[in-house]
Amino acid sequence: MPPGSDIVEPELATRNLRGTAGRVAAAIAVGLSVYGVYWVLTVVDAQLYRTSFLLLALAATFLLYPARRASGGDRPSPLDWLLVSLVLLALGWPILDRAAFSYRAATPNAADVTLGTVAILLVLEATRRTAGAFLAATVALSIAYAYLGPLFDLVGLSALGHRGYYPDRLVGLLYMTLDGIFGVPLEVAATYIVLFTLYGALLEYSGAGRFFIDWSLAAMGRSRSAAAPGRSVTLAGFLLGTVSGSGVATTVTLGTLAWPLLRRSGYSAETGGAIFAAAGIGAVLSPPTLGAAAFLLAEFLEISYFEVLVAATVPMLLYYLGVFLMIEGDSRRMATHAVTVDALPLGTLTRRYGHHFLSLVVVAALMATGMSAFRAVFWAGVVAIALSFVRAETALGPRRLLAALEAGGRGVLPVAATTAAAGIIVGVVSLTGLGLKLAGLIVSLAGGSLPLTVILAALAVWVLGLAVPITASYIIAAVMIAPALVQVGVHPVAAHMFLFYYAVLSDVSPPTAMAPYAAAAITGGDAIRTTLVTWKYTLPAFIVPLAFTLAPEGMGLLLRAPIGEILRVSLSAALGLAACTVALSGWLRQEATPAERGAMGVAGLLLVYPSLIADIAGSGLLAVVIPLHLARVRSR
Repeated sequence: MPPGSDIVEPELATRNLRGTAGRVAAAIAVGLSVYGVYWVLTVVDAQLYRTSFLLLALAATFLLYPARRASGGDRPSPLDWLLVSLVLLALGWPILDRAAFSYRAATPNAADVTLGTVAILLVLEATRRTAGAFLAATVALSIAYAYLGPLFDLVGLSALGHRGYYPDRLVGLLYMTLDGIFGVPLEVAATYIVLFTLYGALLEYSGAGRFFIDWSLAAMGRSRSAAAPGRSVTLAGFLLGTVSGSGVATTVTLGTLAWPLLRRSGYSAETGGAIFAAAGIGAVLSPPTLGAAAFLLAEFLEISYFEVLVAATVPMLLYYLGVFLMIEGDSRRMATHAVTVDALPLGTLTRRYGHHFLSLVVVAALMATGMSAFRAVFWAGVVAIALSFVRAETALGPRRLLAALEAGGRGVLPVAATTAAAGIIVGVVSLTGLGLKLAGLIVSLAGGSLPLTVILAALAVWVLGLAVPITASYIIAAVMIAPALVQVGVHPVAAHMFLFYYAVLSDVSPPTAMAPYAAAAITGGDAIRTTLVTWKYTLPAFIVPLAFTLAPEGMGLLLRAPIGEILRVSLSAALGLAACTVALSGWLRQEATPAERGAMGVAGLLLVYPSLIADIAGSGLLAVVIPLHLARVRSR
């Protein structure tokens, strides 16, 4: 499914516009993609580029996203056209008055304050339409906090109090500088994310998405194993993730195309939905695209995006290992069966359409040579377009290329609104010092304990993830929670990877999880039960972030250690996750007893914890439990 498709979570459902409005929205979406490419090829002033990019994005957002889900229709309302006009006015003013605009940030005039207030309200409304009311309310509360700082001293919460800032000071910061709406989050959306979204659309419209699913079925679906269909879907989720970087979009694509296969194999609607959701959410962890939050992670840490990809490699592999093994255990316990897959042989598929893999290699190779991520993905997109002409049915001719440009532009709209809103939060946190205050409170609440601080941080990100998208969840956590982790001795890279990982996993955590809900809508299963099964499938992966934060040796999982240390902690973590999957699925060679499951769970936790002593203890426990289980099975 192309990025920006209408089939996404309910909050992101778009109108199917017709007529003039449809042509205008399509032109703006194409313009966003072209503008992103233009930015790569030339030099554009940062303030001008970010302002004009957001102007286009918000205008398209109000045309495509209805004020209420039930009022979608096929045409914008008069209110939507009014909002588009206000966008042109509020964001056109900084462009028209560019020569003097930013110099008045400390002393904005009446027009600046009025139009700045309108711009902030427009960002809040666009955020509400694309990401839900909770994030918009969070932004509004952050602005109120900046204004009402002295009130906290009066009510006895002096730890959170500050001097307070009047509207002109807030507008000057949030609207007239690069520290608010037009800050780092929006910069990332307008540079990295729009280019990677366009790249994914180019691959999708050249047929790469369908090829990856067919290739996965051909590679693994012909096995006679009971778990073969589930394994095929999981591999397809990983490959699709390299294109989309969206958990829900990948989940829906997998479910739409592969649910008949799993149903014929004997999977229940809830289990099938859980497989789609678990495989789909891994897209946000899969290089080279990852999710939007990964680009922000690179900016916050001031490291290259390639370094982020390297650090994410082992955790990504461990995630899919855990999902594979959970599916294997459940498939055998439920006695599912292999089915005949109507697909071309693997060799034939690879010869005909294997060129889809090459641009993925190009983007990774160029970044490995030191090229910036946005230039690497630009050239990878050029390669993808050229390679599409290898076969007539995959060629990106003018009409298909235009559709890909439109899909790329549409795909960045919710991210643009979210990052602009998150920029307001970041600006307020920086202005008021709230991040350091909250970090101090978390560390104080944990008594300075590293394990307790890490647990509190995980809970905080999980709660955030129940109500806001992954990108916003990570940004808020990065400015408010990361300082607490760093204070208790966690390496900054590990701290931000921890928050990124838990922000991603919050999308499959009950009670509100978009990926399982989307999967349940396709399979017809119960949404809550699908969410719980998905959570079980991904639960081993929740342990991995703890491993690289609780002990210095855990940095080996992020490939930031000597090679010997990397191999030891990675292999022991893989073995530990395998043991944890036995504990959760209840299946080893045959069904495991409660005592065996408990022992495997303890051994798994010991092995995942990056300590030589813990590895020896965990390995010793496995050396006892596994032979006893096999002996019991043979005696039957």
